[in-house]
Amino acid sequence: MTTTTTIDPNLHLIDFDATDPVDLQVKVTDAIQQGNDFLDNIAASTDKDSNGISAKQALTDVMMFDHINLALDRSWGVLSHLNSVMSNDKIRHIHHELLPKLSAYGTRVGQHQPLFGRYQAIANDKEFFATLEPARARAIELALQSFELSGVALPKDKQDEFADIQSKLSTLSATFSDHILDATQAFALPLQQEQLAGLTESGLALLADAGEQHKARELASGTLTQADIDALPTPYYVATLNIPVYLAVMTHADNRELRETLYRAYVTRASEYDTHTNAKGESLNNADIMGQILQLREQKAQLLGFDNYAEVSLSTKMAESVAEVENFLRNLATKAKPTAEQDLAQLQECARDYDIAELQPWDSAYIAEKVKQNKFSLSQEEIRPYFPLPKVIDGLFAIVERLYGIKVQEQNSANESTKADSKAVSRWHDDVRFYQLFDADNNLLGGFYFDLFARNGKRGGAWMSGFQSRYSNDEQAYQQLPVCFMVGNFTPALDGKPSLLTHDEVLTLFHEFGHGLHHLLTQVTVGDVAGVNGVEWDAVELPSQFMENWAWESDGIALISSHVETGEPLPKDKLNALLAAKNFQSGMQTLRQIEFALFDLLIHAHTPALDYAGILATLNDVRNDIAIMETPDYNRFANGFSHIFAGGYAAGYYSYKWAELLSADAFSKFEEDGIFNPITGKAFRETILSVGGSLPAKTNFENFRGRSASIDALLRHNGFDDRGINTAANAQTTREVG
Repeated sequence: MTTTTTIDPNLHLIDFDATDPVDLQVKVTDAIQQGNDFLDNIAASTDKDSNGISAKQALTDVMMFDHINLALDRSWGVLSHLNSVMSNDKIRHIHHELLPKLSAYGTRVGQHQPLFGRYQAIANDKEFFATLEPARARAIELALQSFELSGVALPKDKQDEFADIQSKLSTLSATFSDHILDATQAFALPLQQEQLAGLTESGLALLADAGEQHKARELASGTLTQADIDALPTPYYVATLNIPVYLAVMTHADNRELRETLYRAYVTRASEYDTHTNAKGESLNNADIMGQILQLREQKAQLLGFDNYAEVSLSTKMAESVAEVENFLRNLATKAKPTAEQDLAQLQECARDYDIAELQPWDSAYIAEKVKQNKFSLSQEEIRPYFPLPKVIDGLFAIVERLYGIKVQEQNSANESTKADSKAVSRWHDDVRFYQLFDADNNLLGGFYFDLFARNGKRGGAWMSGFQSRYSNDEQAYQQLPVCFMVGNFTPALDGKPSLLTHDEVLTLFHEFGHGLHHLLTQVTVGDVAGVNGVEWDAVELPSQFMENWAWESDGIALISSHVETGEPLPKDKLNALLAAKNFQSGMQTLRQIEFALFDLLIHAHTPALDYAGILATLNDVRNDIAIMETPDYNRFANGFSHIFAGGYAAGYYSYKWAELLSADAFSKFEEDGIFNPITGKAFRETILSVGGSLPAKTNFENFRGRSASIDALLRHNGFDDRGINTAANAQTTREVG
């Protein structure tokens, strides 16, 4: 239900209706100039002051610089966000044009000796440092580490080389991401009537909607005339690689040839097998880019005195070494493999019933759905009507209210109110919704946007962007509440019905909301360690994976399910089937994640840096070690692995499994105390969510759990048989996490 609460100015919301990419470009450029002017000024003052600078003055300068950089964080944050959710040629061009300037500025900051000297002055004055609030002290420590990893100690010629590497990496990563988006959107396969067998009503609606979008694009590009469009059948079904459409076909289409066609198109995106080009006629093949990225990362690592880039990545994480992470992954693979082999045998047995002699990857989702229907009497399509998005969202909010004593209220959008209305919130797309978060005493904690549906111009996947951190500066009389963007690519509303989610989509929503709560519930006002900032990357998935548990608990499901037409709750037989199927295919899914994580780790730990052939060879080696199902030779999964080539997960994809261990163990406390126990919820909020990165993740976890992490809950939650897990192996894993 929307409210009419006046917008708090401390939210500093963006007027997206008045936001233009060119204006953002000017603001970014101006903000960089302001930052450079400040650096010039402190360099000049440092040269004049031969007696050095006091810790107190150094802290004043550091805080002033943080405040100056708010303008850059804001303008660049908006432009980056729009490039992810509303990408077009104009936004992309401006975004990419700014990347080298931002990279150069970031490198200058990281290598600026006078600024570095101020952080050192604060840390070296032990008496002064001891008076700092813990969050500020932690931010200083992390900043000093960041300076070292930015090459502050390098000689001038090496610093210049480092800056050049950083600039090239930022551009290459952006191009890698562009290629995937363009390749995904370039594929469109009109379907014949005989190819539609098996597709569900909701799947057909998705394909018909994709057909309408395809016709509009073809007409706009001049490829088809209006007469051509009018001659097409109605409805016009088109298969695309957007995830809701892709999964609808792969899960339900009886036509095996169609499934293989789509599978091949999906796993060869942005590879040598992809013949599509961008608007400039350039190839979308990411092969050379991947090799260049690895080579540059290796050069960066060696400049910093590391043997390889994996060591650079792990230097800021909970895990201490490549060997530690590799042991963790291989140990978990050993635990998962027996279950995975049972999973595969189950699929193969069912496949024979559908005249599939040899199970292939394009059969997996299709046969898995048949097994669910046969073994568990569970069909995703049958339960989808019980998870209409508005009900799921209301239930999600009710769950966190019970857990943490917080309240969520939706706010009117600008097109629902007068333009001058102080209650109106501007949005970048009509699908977007804005909400405010309050504590039990009605104090505003922050705000967030939901942008949940797939569309053209929006990159795939789901993510939380911590656009604006909690921050305060008393000297500047400035207060800033946290604001974030939570983004998904769910099935849109069709045929006059609200969006109906699969349970997998429900889990994704809960996952991203867990990230959002980590960002929004922080009580830390030092921006560098507020919310998710400053949290070790292999612990940042703890709150998100933790939140998914409530979408698996019967009491939680009762709050998020209600039939879209009748309002009836999810029937007991379907609930039981859903819960019984919780660990269905968990072994194969775990091995798949380990395969990705181990591949990521090994390519970044390899010296010399691998070229494209070496990347593919490493992936094949990992598959031979880990996978239990053969992958086609043409599969080019790595070419679309955005997490590691265009995101923040390079040599860190293992974080999902590492944090899953932490989240499972954390949730086991709720299993002991009651899943809605308010005392336990308060403890989790205060020890994990509220403190953000102001303390090490290990400390936060142990403050909540009262001990180091254990693997037991992870194995139990995944349904793995823990017999034969020896004490030494368990102790090794515990040490790696703790």
